[in-house]
Amino acid sequence: MFATKFRRNLSPLTLFSHKGGPNPWRTVTALKELNLPYETIFHDFAKNEQKNERHLAYNPNGRVPTLIDHHNNDYTIWESDAILAYLTDRYDKERKISLSHDHPDYHHLLQYLFFQSSGQGVIWGQASWFNFYHPEPVASAISRYRNEIKRVLGVLETILQEKEYLVANKCTIADLSFVTWNALLPSIFGPGKHEFNEALPQLDFKKEFSKTYAWHQRLVERPAVAATLKEREQVLQQ
Repeated sequence: MFATKFRRNLSPLTLFSHKGGPNPWRTVTALKELNLPYETIFHDFAKNEQKNERHLAYNPNGRVPTLIDHHNNDYTIWESDAILAYLTDRYDKERKISLSHDHPDYHHLLQYLFFQSSGQGVIWGQASWFNFYHPEPVASAISRYRNEIKRVLGVLETILQEKEYLVANKCTIADLSFVTWNALLPSIFGPGKHEFNEALPQLDFKKEFSKTYAWHQRLVERPAVAATLKEREQVLQQ
């Protein structure tokens, strides 16, 4: 099997990743929170490595992250929020960052994971594309996705008015799933690839969404999250 070829360090978990992509680093956060050793294999998107035959054998979608659990018969799973659910169901026996399936808020935890995927991940991703990678400036698209980001932040602001975390009065993967994309807000609302246009929607995260900003700060101060963000910056500089 391909998995044996990738186990250079015989780590129990292999993570296929990308140096800059926010989604693989969400997996890293959970791995660090749970003190799980892992080996990372970074794909170079410029070389389309994520679409190579070996990776497609694990993940036919040809994206990252993809996780292989060698302690579970090389169990393979992709889609970052599904990976978060898998890791916590299998390894978070003390429910440090998760909830048991019979907990009253368990399905609310799933609700927020799905909201992250559809509400945050997709929109932040499109905003990043038009800000950094689209070949020509499309002000209407940049405005649309920036405004949608602010709408989603407004939803979170409403939810977090009277509580510090999304569910069960504790930090869970529901909260952690949002961190790495929110950490990119300054760059998403920055000048990007094209000439800066003051007419485009701007963001003062702390001022406009104070509860959500405070929540984000609580999360990035967690040792595992801080270590993840630091590791990402170090990898990007290599």
